[in-house]
Amino acid sequence: MTSSAPVFDEIHAPAECHCAGCVHEARAARRSGLHGLNAAKSAVVVTLVGGATLVSGAGTSFAAQSAQSAPGNAAPQRSAPSSTADTVAATGSGQGAPGPLFGAPSRRASQDMRLSREQIIARAQAWVNAKVPYDMNRYWSDGYRMDCSGFVSSAWGLRDNQWTGSLASYGTRISKGELRPGDMLLFHNSANPVAGSHVVIFGGWANSAKTQYIAYDQTRPHTLKRTTPYAYWNNSSRYVAYRYKNLSSQGGESGAVFPGAGYFGPGANNKHVAELGRMLVKRGGGSFYTSGPGPRWSEADRKATQAFQRAQGWTGSDADGIPGKATWDYLVNGKGKNIGTGGGESGAVFPGAGHFRPGAVNAHVKTLGVQLVKKGFGKHYTQGPGERWTESDRRNVEAFQRAQGWTGSSADGYPGPETWRRLFA
Repeated sequence: MTSSAPVFDEIHAPAECHCAGCVHEARAARRSGLHGLNAAKSAVVVTLVGGATLVSGAGTSFAAQSAQSAPGNAAPQRSAPSSTADTVAATGSGQGAPGPLFGAPSRRASQDMRLSREQIIARAQAWVNAKVPYDMNRYWSDGYRMDCSGFVSSAWGLRDNQWTGSLASYGTRISKGELRPGDMLLFHNSANPVAGSHVVIFGGWANSAKTQYIAYDQTRPHTLKRTTPYAYWNNSSRYVAYRYKNLSSQGGESGAVFPGAGYFGPGANNKHVAELGRMLVKRGGGSFYTSGPGPRWSEADRKATQAFQRAQGWTGSDADGIPGKATWDYLVNGKGKNIGTGGGESGAVFPGAGHFRPGAVNAHVKTLGVQLVKKGFGKHYTQGPGERWTESDRRNVEAFQRAQGWTGSSADGYPGPETWRRLFA
């Protein structure tokens, strides 16, 4: 649940009410020991951010308008039966209660799925692609409830819809340092479940400092994949990390494990070196290899690794050309920038094409000019180079680009990421 979550107020129904919804809530209250609170005689008033108010009383199903009219949702959305709608009061939470998958009997699994990390992320991404609207009382076409806990239940392939108060039992508690794609970050406020309880799927670190990560987040208005401050936008210190108990080692899971720095460097000869090289080639490092990549460590492996590290903006020991856990994680999970968008060997990260246009005055122009002179492409300078972009800069860049064998728009005299990488390599 996010800071834009609905606000819940209780309105007590007459004590003599014997409708199906009130009977259902009365039973739930007795099981929970909520004597004297008259919880079974309550209706829930939901005040939405837009100012609309919807009431869920006995036997009444409610659904946010966005879930009914959101564009681009080809998959069907189903309203919960009235008895399920009333579980908001029964659980005391602004989310649905545990229950079976909604829909045809064939959808009701007999056991929790055994999934790899890749499969968990793929299931989460499917909701992102579909922009599934947030709604705690409706079900998506896969049978899972369209709130945060229903989303994680879907991503983990659980046999039932769960809620933030029960999801922890399906995982093993882990530390921040152990987090990997497919794990979950959970905050359940047991004292007051409607006050901030929320859960997301961890998609990998977004920076080397581990202060930001990629979250797969079922929130309003719909499922999002976004860079998120660790552990969340609010109640950050109260989130706990969990790993799915039924995690499979199939689907590439073993390749995702960092084998250790000892497998890389001068003299190394093993399958992990070859795997590193193949991943680097996919991320734009092919120009460093004249043959291979192969199992024997080479200077090409070091240079390509260092170029990838520097493309992320890393410096010093974080960009020494030997892969560590962060480098391996970025490569395995497709995170960060490709080598072509970074600064290659020099560590000078490409600052963006907007810095190199007529009228531009900045330090990057001078850095470019100085490097052009070092590479032997400064003949068009009559003075400088300096911080003001001139026609001399453009002509020198064009000469360098043509020396790479490029023509047309690829040799227009304006540096892009690949020009920058080669110039500083």
